[in-house]
Amino acid sequence: MPTEQAYGDTKASPPTRRQRRLRRYAAALLAGVLPAVTLALADPAAAASRHDSPWADRAVASYEAMQDNLYLGSPGHGLYREALPARTGDNPYSFLWEFREATQATIDMRGLPKGGNRYRGDVADRFRALEQYATDDPTHPGYESYLTPPLGAGGDLYYDDNAVVGLSYVAQYRASHDRTMLAGARSAFATVARAWDTDTSKSCPGGMHWVEADWNTIRAANVTGLAAQLAADLYDLTRDRSYLTWATRAYDWNRGCLRQSAGLYANDIADDGTVNPTLWTYNSGAMIAAATLLYRSTGDSTYLHNAVEDANGALAYWTSQDRLYNQPAIFNAFFFEDLLLLDSVRHSPTYVATLRGYTQRLWNENRDPATGLFRFQASNGGAPDPAQSFMTLNQAAVVRLFAMAAWDSRQYDRLG
Repeated sequence: MPTEQAYGDTKASPPTRRQRRLRRYAAALLAGVLPAVTLALADPAAAASRHDSPWADRAVASYEAMQDNLYLGSPGHGLYREALPARTGDNPYSFLWEFREATQATIDMRGLPKGGNRYRGDVADRFRALEQYATDDPTHPGYESYLTPPLGAGGDLYYDDNAVVGLSYVAQYRASHDRTMLAGARSAFATVARAWDTDTSKSCPGGMHWVEADWNTIRAANVTGLAAQLAADLYDLTRDRSYLTWATRAYDWNRGCLRQSAGLYANDIADDGTVNPTLWTYNSGAMIAAATLLYRSTGDSTYLHNAVEDANGALAYWTSQDRLYNQPAIFNAFFFEDLLLLDSVRHSPTYVATLRGYTQRLWNENRDPATGLFRFQASNGGAPDPAQSFMTLNQAAVVRLFAMAAWDSRQYDRLG
């Protein structure tokens, strides 16, 4: 998963099933919802009280478009293509990051208030296919950035990718209580823990490397925050205090070394002490989620105070000057999921209202009616650029966002 702007490192059959579904739901999808983020923010309570069915219908339509156009099915080993149409230099299959997001989108579909159980088989298919990215090196277990032999030549092991894979295992464990999912989350964290920098001579010692490679020269907010979140999840589930130690260590490092202001975390710090000030919504989100989980599992109200303070600061910043819309949609999916987790312990109607306003805008401005797919800038956010291909990464993002917008608020505590 990139920490900067290198998102490019990231023949369908006719979508007849999708077209039937869209005709069936056309009236519901086009009526009675807010037109833009700014309107949602103007009246958050009204936005939050809207009937959920349009959001669920849009999640279903967007998921079916993803499956009809980007999923390769059994002949394609249960994997996804990277883009449609394929771009020069594209691999036959997607990278791990795109596949993980499609997996998480499928898990999120299972959480729909009505009909979610129909996706149980799809979730199982995603986790089976995920193992095709697992490294065959027993001394450094984990998931590589691309498929390992025989389907691919493998790739570097990105610690942030492994952290979010772990979070998907947690999400599926909370939904199913399948102990193999908990084991998968534990294994993923063991991989991520290798990222911790032990060189005490560096500026702001500690933090986590982005990638397991000699060329890595940064300790990044994304992997460190996501590791804090995953460790806090595992402590919440297992009460193994080693996870609490890891969660607080990673959380405190991000907060002490990269926090710029409430809810805003610099991208990384280089080995020479240079701080990259780039801001992303998912770095805001991971720290909100980690603090929420630490509060939930320890009862320490300091963490709740920090989570609310970061949420307020992040929302104030990201909803100004169209920043939220111009962020990558997938980063916003992380951000809103983390806000809904916070909502489970400290309710604010602003969180779901802002989510629904943003997703309404995506439906209005970024969706291609002919395919049901969503198009963005090369940065994976902002206004649609017709020159850009449709991306599995982006379609998975909108599926996640629409599914979240449809969830029953009583489910939010399962997001941890």
